[in-house]
Amino acid sequence: MVSVLQNIAVDCGNAYELARFWSEVTGHPLDPEDGPGDPEIDVLLPEGPLLHFNEVPDPKTVKNRIHLCLRPTTTREEEVERLLGIGATLVADRRNPDGTGWAVLADPEGNEFCVLRSESERTATTGRAGPATSG
Repeated sequence: MVSVLQNIAVDCGNAYELARFWSEVTGHPLDPEDGPGDPEIDVLLPEGPLLHFNEVPDPKTVKNRIHLCLRPTTTREEEVERLLGIGATLVADRRNPDGTGWAVLADPEGNEFCVLRSESERTATTGRAGPATSG
């Protein structure tokens, strides 16, 4: 027997606003049954689990122990700039001069996430695609 991953839950202060940010990040819609003022909002991803935003009374206080890693369809640099433009902030720059590495960003409520190199950037650097989790 196994368990099936239903959703990735993100505790937050304003579920609707944070879900709208992540909807724009992923390019996927909010659940049409969810709306402003709802304490729980889902972003509907085409494959895999939902992104579920759940309002909680306490603010984020420490570094995330689990975070999302994004692999853009454009270049890493273009995606970092796009995300900064829609409200993300740069937390740590782990990009290397040789093109490897990643950027650590935070969403509007301070939840960290990584932007990795695109698959084409990885192939150009190494001649092959690497593990799904590497920058």
